[in-house]
Order: sequence, then structure tokens, then C-alpha cells
Amino acid sequence: MDVRFQLSMSFNLDKCIGCHTCSVSCKNVWTSRQGAEYMWWNNVETKPGTGYPVTWEDQERYRGGWELSGGNLRLKLLKGPGKIRTLANIFFQPNLPTIDDYYEPFTFDYQNLFNAPLGDDQPVARPKSLITGEFMEKVSLGPNWDDDMGGSPLYATNDPNLRNLSASQKELLTKFHKLFYFYVPRICNHCLNPGCVASCPSGALYKRGEDGIVLLDQNICRAWRFCVSACPYKKPYYNWANGKSEKCIFCYPRTETGQANACAHACTGRIRTVGVLMYDADRIEDTAKLPEDRLVDGMRDIILDPFDQKVIDAARKAGAEDNWIMAAQRSPAYNLFKKWRISLPNHPEFRTLPMNFYIPPLSPILHQAKADRGGSFDPEANDFFNEIDKMRIPVKYIANLLAAGNESLVIESLKKQMAVRMYWRQKRVGDVGEGAVRNALTATGLSEEDVHGIYRINSLATYAERFVIPETHREHKTAVDPRNMYEKRGSVGFGQKRKEFPSREW
Repeated sequence: MDVRFQLSMSFNLDKCIGCHTCSVSCKNVWTSRQGAEYMWWNNVETKPGTGYPVTWEDQERYRGGWELSGGNLRLKLLKGPGKIRTLANIFFQPNLPTIDDYYEPFTFDYQNLFNAPLGDDQPVARPKSLITGEFMEKVSLGPNWDDDMGGSPLYATNDPNLRNLSASQKELLTKFHKLFYFYVPRICNHCLNPGCVASCPSGALYKRGEDGIVLLDQNICRAWRFCVSACPYKKPYYNWANGKSEKCIFCYPRTETGQANACAHACTGRIRTVGVLMYDADRIEDTAKLPEDRLVDGMRDIILDPFDQKVIDAARKAGAEDNWIMAAQRSPAYNLFKKWRISLPNHPEFRTLPMNFYIPPLSPILHQAKADRGGSFDPEANDFFNEIDKMRIPVKYIANLLAAGNESLVIESLKKQMAVRMYWRQKRVGDVGEGAVRNALTATGLSEEDVHGIYRINSLATYAERFVIPETHREHKTAVDPRNMYEKRGSVGFGQKRKEFPSREW
């Protein structure tokens, strides 16, 4: 057992209102400079929608992530055997997103509002490109261009997550009374099996052993941009001004001192929690090779029980500090993903083992309005809440987004969320019925203690409960030397090459 730690962020999609406070906060701290204008290390997308960059989830186009070939994992990006694969792609990568796939960053000519000469017309602030400095005829794309257009067939129908949905389910996208959309915030997933790290010819990317954060050493980066292509989430970016790649750093200068990430701290909806996970690095490769329908369960298995004495002993033997072990025991990420099995990873089928998790949206939680009152969901039903399979958002769609198509995992999460809501509705209002609540808890396997815990973290949690981030002991920083990371090129998983290093500290 090779015990390591991972900082993990969880997102409650039911609570995200798409205000973009997180994005602006991140932008102001990290990417408000030349060459980074188009970068959004944290972005919020509207689903259904094409996302940022456009159709980033379509790996037939971008060739990101891993695939199984002859029982082995290989990067989709690289074709051919051995080093030839890298050489063939090093000078030309046809799968890179272009600036047209992100958007042309722009500002507005605000000075014209004050300095325009007298005239018959009201002065306007025309859009001006931040790349060329020229005025733009019109703005045609942005980092969340799908915003509030989730029901528009022009944008939503191009969403790759709509695959395998029935014609009637897709039809919901065009029905005024039934169309749906929700928001999905995204940052780098700091994966256990990161494609960006494995693909970098220069060895500039590395994953820290002490907290799992994936970083990029710009002194080593040679701007081959393999990381951009290999990451299926398209979270590394190329800075055209300094010729280096950049990516989300999980706000490590803040987390090292126990502070929450800028995006999470600024979140007005309090949808984000940050905690510590303990995982077994020896099992990364086996987990990444699992069939798609077992990937999420495999990821749950690789997360270790922080209360297990064998795990604690192994962690201490590896040099872990007690404050990290204690933080793992109070971790909201552990409870949501492993203990309660409510949160799910984003596109696990990419096989990078992403370490941020999402609580799937249960919305709309609506009273069963009768048809004569404008209801359109199930006017014949008498229950207060909708049935899971009659929710406005098709389960299949969420499964394609968060569970590699495995609908049973989504249904399990939604039923548990529903059971919590029924419990508290009965407790506060009393119109659901004790029997119905009891049946719901029994069917989902939740105890009253679990219900209180889920309710607490998703609705009433304090700052200290949402962000359980231990301070880093820099005196015991990782012995993984980025200068040696060239040897890790093409390897699978972080723990795979650990024997190359003479010793490992934390």
C-alpha cells in the first residue's frame, strides 16, 4: 500500500446559480495579464451546451485522455510505437483547440462613452480585440456562450453528452415548458493519472506527492503543448505572450497555509467544499484499466478509509503528518464521494481518474402542480416530490456527464438526495408521511446520522466545515524533483515510477 494524499474539491450542482463569481475571482488572481486573456482556469458552463473550448468533451475531435489498447493504457493523442509517437506529433498537432474554439478575448472601448464628440447619436462602447487591438464587428463566442441558451437547439443540440438519449428526451431541449439547463463549474481535476503529465516531452508537469496538486514548471516548459492536447478537460493553456503553458494550480499558495482556494472562497452559492482524500497509489493503473461501467466504483475503492488503523500506520510510515490524517477523517470530499456515494467524477471514461467531484442536480424540486395550474411534469401524481425517472433532466444525460453512462450511479445519488429532502420536509412541514420517509431511508441505506450530515454539508455548513484544508509542512516537502520528471514521460499514474527515486518524503 502506497498511501498518498489528495486535495479534492466537490461541487453541488443544485446550488450553482451561474454567477461566475468564482471565475472572476480566479481571473483576477491568476490570469489577468498579457497572453492569458482567453484563459479561464475556473470557468462555469451551461449544460446542455458545447462548453469552453467548444465541444471539449468530444475526444474523437481532440484526442484527449487515455484509451485501452491490447489491455494497456495509452494516450489517445499519440499514435505509433515508442518515441516515434512523440516525434510525429511534436511539430504538428492537428487536435489542438484554436483560439476560435476558445473565443477571441475582448474588452469594450469605454473611453468613447466619455470622449466621443458631440453628435446626434448616443455614444457606444464597441468591442475591441485583446489580441489584435482592433475593433470587432461583433462578438460571436465567449467562455460561457451557452449561458441561458440551454434550451436553444442552436447550441444545446451540439452537446456531446446528448449521445444515446432517445428522440423524446432530446425533444425536451426544444419544448418551452420542459427545456432544462444547469451550470457546471470546472477547474483542473488534478487527476491521479493525468494525461498532461504523461504526455509532456519536456517533463515540465508533475504531481505533488504531499497534496496531489498537478503543477507545471515553466523553467522546463518548451511549449510543445502536448499537455493541452492530452488533457481531455482542456485545462492547460498556452500563453502566446511568454511561450509557456499554464494551468490551474489549485491555489497552492493559499492551501499550503490552510486557506480555501480563491474560487471556492468567493463562491456566493457556497456550492464548493474542499477536503483531503487518502489513496493507494499502487492501484492507479489497475483502476484506470477498469471497464467504463466500473470506473467510478474503482475510484471509490482506491480511496482509503482514513479511520482504518492499517491505513493510518502506512501513512505515518510514509511520513505523513497527523494534521493531514485528521483532516482526511473530517473531509467533506471523503464523505460525499466514498461514504455517502453522492458525488461523482466528471467524465471518468477519460481514464485520468479526476479528483474533483460533482453532486448531480436533483432540480427541479417542484411541487406537483396540476395541469390546470400550469404543471407539466406528472399532473396525475399525488406525491409531493417528482419521481426520479420523471425529473426534468434525463438521468441518461447526467450519467453521460458524470458516470461514464452508468445510470445506476446517478439514480443512487439522486435517490439519496431525495430521501434527505423528504426527511426534512416531513420534519419541518409534516406532509410527506413517516412511512414514506422510512421507506426512502431504508431503500437508500441512509441512517438518520447520514441524513443530518448530508443536510449539514450541503445547506448549513460553516467555513470550517466546508474547507478542511490542513497546512502543508514545507520542511517535509516532496522529494520528487521536477528535473527528473523527464523519466516519467509516458508513464501511467503517479505511483508507477516511484522506484526511480531514492527515497520519498512528504
